[in-house]
Amino acid sequence: MKGLFISGSDTNVGKTFIAQHLIRLLSSTLKVSVRKPVESDCENQNGQLIPKDALLLSKACNINEPIDKVCRYKFEACSSAQMASQALGLKLTLDDLVDACMVDEFVVVEGAGGLLSPIAIQALNSDLIQVLDMPVVLVVKDELGAVNQALLSINAAQRYGLNISMLVLNQIQPNLLKNAQEIAQYTDININVFNQDDLAAFESQVEKILLVI
Repeated sequence: MKGLFISGSDTNVGKTFIAQHLIRLLSSTLKVSVRKPVESDCENQNGQLIPKDALLLSKACNINEPIDKVCRYKFEACSSAQMASQALGLKLTLDDLVDACMVDEFVVVEGAGGLLSPIAIQALNSDLIQVLDMPVVLVVKDELGAVNQALLSINAAQRYGLNISMLVLNQIQPNLLKNAQEIAQYTDININVFNQDDLAAFESQVEKILLVI
């Protein structure tokens, strides 16, 4: 199965936001499916759980699929996928999530939380990536502390034998920090800064990397 796995250094770093841009870039030349196999903190609308992130991913791609296929496991609780499923007495396994990601087309899969966030019974996002055998796009919020967060995640990825194809520093707020230059001193991973005011530059750099995936 060919695709990309979108992960982050933490929660709320902008994984879905960056994933949408990558999906749109890929969709200009490929048929792209998306999967958010499990999502917590879903909105309950008249008894139906709405996976907000999965909906955004689905709207960005060029293959129209039912949301229940894009996101098979939905939970209302704002907690890790593992805790949310166990609270409902559901034994969510790694095999369940792997099966939920299986598609024939190129697929962009977004995890839940960071690389080492629990996602199923005795399984982390890193375990899911290992089985899917996909290159990783690691999203880090571009702020004070980003160097530490990035290097911790890179070290974790190396421990699990994961291939980080690209590190995206998501510059939610403009700043004068030089996190990209600092991180580059300790790794040869491709680093791209996402700045809404310079979207063309980001897309140009990303396209070069996506060509070899």
